[in-house]
Amino acid sequence: MNKPLLAALTTLAFTGVGVAPAVAAAPAPAARAVTFAGTVSLSNCSGSLVRLPASQDTDPALVMSNGHCLETGFPAAGEVVVNQASSRSFGLLNASGTRVGTLRASRIAYATMTDTDVSLYQLTSTYAQIRASWGISPLTLNDTRPVAGTAITVVSGYWKRTYACNVDGFAYRLKEGQWTWKDSVRYTSACQTIGGTSGSPVVDNATGKVVAVNNTGNEDGARCTDNNPCEVDADGTVTVREGINYAQQTYQIPACFGTGNTLDLGRSGCTLPKP
Repeated sequence: MNKPLLAALTTLAFTGVGVAPAVAAAPAPAARAVTFAGTVSLSNCSGSLVRLPASQDTDPALVMSNGHCLETGFPAAGEVVVNQASSRSFGLLNASGTRVGTLRASRIAYATMTDTDVSLYQLTSTYAQIRASWGISPLTLNDTRPVAGTAITVVSGYWKRTYACNVDGFAYRLKEGQWTWKDSVRYTSACQTIGGTSGSPVVDNATGKVVAVNNTGNEDGARCTDNNPCEVDADGTVTVREGINYAQQTYQIPACFGTGNTLDLGRSGCTLPKP
């Protein structure tokens, strides 16, 4: 995984914070249009203030990150966390990456590392209250699947750094240690994400909408081990891509929330894993 803070410090000894990412294949003007506005920093990861296509300004706001970024530790394979009390805080960033305020959770609405790697926190504030206090609007989760070749930007609120590249393709299954993820986004090599970027929103440069959540990469070329995910095709063929990073798609999430940003895993079309 693109590890939380403690492990990230070890990673930085090898990668170096000051090393610029490789030049992206995406057109520069489109990439520059993506800012830090609406992203958040966690104690150990990155994240974003997000809304669903049907969310209202009066709804309690949501923050999205990775399941492996939970304050309670990594969920086990097969574990799904639903409506668990939380008072976690998040640093809210403006367009330039300056922290302008602090958001606070009331609960973990949903989190898992099974099939996907996502956490969604419900906040004590509504979108309208956040906008009134700091002038920041949420990012919108796209409810359609991205396509190969899409120009994207990974926006890390933790490091206040962006990574521009393209969707290279999709891994039928991505296996890392005890966890397996489905239909994962594979980046082109320009997105050299590092520890601490876990949970960053992956933004479609053309629409400004979130299409995935950044979560892992193969660091050492090892096969299917922690921090070295491997791709497994439908026929069982295993492929290792050293130095390549991945994200988990988020288009499935809106179908699992109803009126008032309320989680409802029983809704028609909801395919997220259930407890």
